[in-house]
Amino acid sequence: MITQTNQLTPPADVLEPAPHRLISLDALRGFTIAAMILVNFPGDGDHVYFQLQHTKWNGLSFTDLIAPFFLFIIGVSITLAYAKRLEKDDPKGEMYKKIILRSVKIFAVGMFLNLLPTFDFSDIRWTGTLHRIAFVFLICAVLFLNTTWKQQAWIGAVTLIIYWLALTLIPTPGVGRVMLEPGVNLVAWFDSLYLPGRMWQGTWDPESILSTFPSAVSGITGMLAGRLMISNFTKNEKVNYLMTTGLFTAVLGFCWNLTFPTNENLWTSSFVLVTSGFAALVLGAVYFLVDILGNTNGTKPGIIFGANAITVFVLADVLSILFYYLKFGGHSLNEHGVAALTDLGFDPRLASMAYALFFVFVNFIPAYLLYRKKIFIKL
Repeated sequence: MITQTNQLTPPADVLEPAPHRLISLDALRGFTIAAMILVNFPGDGDHVYFQLQHTKWNGLSFTDLIAPFFLFIIGVSITLAYAKRLEKDDPKGEMYKKIILRSVKIFAVGMFLNLLPTFDFSDIRWTGTLHRIAFVFLICAVLFLNTTWKQQAWIGAVTLIIYWLALTLIPTPGVGRVMLEPGVNLVAWFDSLYLPGRMWQGTWDPESILSTFPSAVSGITGMLAGRLMISNFTKNEKVNYLMTTGLFTAVLGFCWNLTFPTNENLWTSSFVLVTSGFAALVLGAVYFLVDILGNTNGTKPGIIFGANAITVFVLADVLSILFYYLKFGGHSLNEHGVAALTDLGFDPRLASMAYALFFVFVNFIPAYLLYRKKIFIKL
């Protein structure tokens, strides 16, 4: 759906800016999308700084924070968008229809991106970033409409504990012992039976079936943060509670990491707590600087990216065909760009990052044009 408005700020949307105006959340959403593009499209995939790539297995890098941050933001946005509708006693039936339809649309767009650029249906992958966003949004939105914040907290905690116990106590079938190695764990075994299509890593997929449940908890933690943001506490109290809870959550996750390693590919329980804790700390800091102190300098690029967040994410994949796949003079544009920079003396990793930043700017141009014309595309 494409909407056009004469307002200075975008219309309310669950995956886009919400009715309770939080400039900090709008900006954080946009900068998260920009970070996604930055790490997804390096100039040279063989030369990337550690922090700009996913950890191979256990551990945590800047890149590993991006997806859980976005799920956390979705959770916050769900609370901000639907709390007011519940207060007005809007029919739940209509809300369910929109929630399901939006989830289906996001999943469908994810499938479209998976088919780019060859559209080879014989080698199709049924999972991905947008697929996970679709499921987490669906689960969290339905939960929000039917549970209290305390029930949501309990559901999240129990889910993480059950997931931990399952992966650390149940032996991997066919192996005979508990395993948490790539492709040899309960999650990968379950996918081998029930996940259709091609797996991203051959024998396993980072967006697996079972890991969808703890990833939904990342959204739940965002909903709990959102509940705090619309509470009757003063702004300073909100910051204090948000950052204190974020610090406690991150520390708890680090402690859990001693027995259940922080791992994005498995979306372990410790990973959920560490990343949600960091997300709460960052949101609290940005909220304090922007919404309380009024320091909005530097937030505009994030707001522009965030105004059409999913659209920009999709656009980046489409534009990557021109900037990364098509050959000009025997080489793609990214190969030409990185080669030119390395010839000037740039470190290959710096050249790769510089081209990625250039591609982020390329995507900013249509995002800015849409924002300036007050066009906001909602799935």
